[in-house]
Amino acid sequence: MRKRSLTALISLSLLSACSGRNSASPPEFENVSVHDPSVIRVEDTYYVFGSHLASAKSKDLMKWTQVSSGVTDDNVLIPNVTEELSETLSWAQSDTLWAPDVIQLADGKFYMYYDACRGDSPLSALGIAVADKIEGPYKDQGIILKSGMSGIGDDGEVYDSTEKPNVVDPDVFFDKDGKLWMVYGSYSGGIFILELDPATGFPLKDQGYGKKLLGANHARIEGPYMLYSPETDYYYLFLSYGGLDADGGYNIRVARSKHPAGPFEDSEGKAMIEAQGTAGVLFDDPAYAPYGVKLMGNHEFVNTDEEPAATGAGYISPGHNSAYYDEKSGQYYLIFHTRFPGLGEQHEVRAHQMFMNEAGWPVVAPHRYGGKKIGKYTAKEVSGAYKLVNHGKEISAELVESQIIALNTDGTITGAVTGTWSLSNEHTAKLTIEGTEYSGVFLREWNEATASDVMTFSALSAEGVSVWGSHVSPENK
Repeated sequence: MRKRSLTALISLSLLSACSGRNSASPPEFENVSVHDPSVIRVEDTYYVFGSHLASAKSKDLMKWTQVSSGVTDDNVLIPNVTEELSETLSWAQSDTLWAPDVIQLADGKFYMYYDACRGDSPLSALGIAVADKIEGPYKDQGIILKSGMSGIGDDGEVYDSTEKPNVVDPDVFFDKDGKLWMVYGSYSGGIFILELDPATGFPLKDQGYGKKLLGANHARIEGPYMLYSPETDYYYLFLSYGGLDADGGYNIRVARSKHPAGPFEDSEGKAMIEAQGTAGVLFDDPAYAPYGVKLMGNHEFVNTDEEPAATGAGYISPGHNSAYYDEKSGQYYLIFHTRFPGLGEQHEVRAHQMFMNEAGWPVVAPHRYGGKKIGKYTAKEVSGAYKLVNHGKEISAELVESQIIALNTDGTITGAVTGTWSLSNEHTAKLTIEGTEYSGVFLREWNEATASDVMTFSALSAEGVSVWGSHVSPENK
């Protein structure tokens, strides 16, 4: 793993502010592979369901146990799946299933919104399977949407893939008034939303494909997921831009609205309905990259010479997330799959905490969730040497490596970038970097790459750019 030396700008007195942070017992992690994880909590257990009929469970979002994997007839979720979902697989000309979602309705049963897609075209089908228990077995209730056909579509109009949706990647949710919705879509004609019958889980009549929220002309935008925050009274629409492969530049974005059916805007007030590709151009990323708040993309926290050689210190193509709000604790969590620097297409589930900044936008903790809650910090605890990552707004496969900066005790920032910083209200972070202001939080976290308990910050600009910082740990040699 690459390492970097501390710059001469960081003094020994600053480094001493970072000492003593590895006294906490390390959290225990057990990792699983579930692509496109969609989360549901049942009693005291979190479940994630993903592509290829994979699933896993955890009681703490740290130690995961694989429940299922693979579209085979011995999969515990849908036994005899090739027969049970034969109509769907046949329509989509596929031998696997893509990103599903599971929700519990008033009858106490669990409704799995499954989907299959050919992949090189939007030939897809989306249906519902129901189970009495969260781990199945699920029984098919039928297809509710189809796409990719030649000719007339489900809305009675000629199917045009540049305007109509690819019926995959569903997320089903209740709004604050008890109405049931499904947001869905990937590439093709964009992201759409339908209202569902809360008694049956099926779409209400005469909606066709529903209402478009954003996208068109095969914009590389997919994996929609909706989260309502009672703290801000906004609906947050999470999205993944780019391609999911290790060289695809996958990155997580978010927009918000006061209504689940929109209109949605980003932090600059730009209308997300305008986030579209260019007619006649396939995957014109620069056309829609400016839209949406970018929460994270490819990055690596590069350890210094004073720190141990690191592995797993960053993410490649993180995306297709779900999100969870715990009403009792007030904590937000972002759950997603990610690949890793130098490890190719290998992927695992990760869970990070999220927090709302002063402008009502989520900021994501830089390191995976290790059981800590946000606390009350002092300026002395916060100051010191940091590894800084700026996530930018681009859709790019380039790996952003951290740079060394210092948050000095006099409120200045020096090193690779310059500016000012402040701490208020126990953990609120304000940073001005090269003239741009960022608002977020300070948070003490466990850093696996240095095996130490470190101070971090996560903050967001009005332009929708996220910056992360992770304290240097020079005492760990």
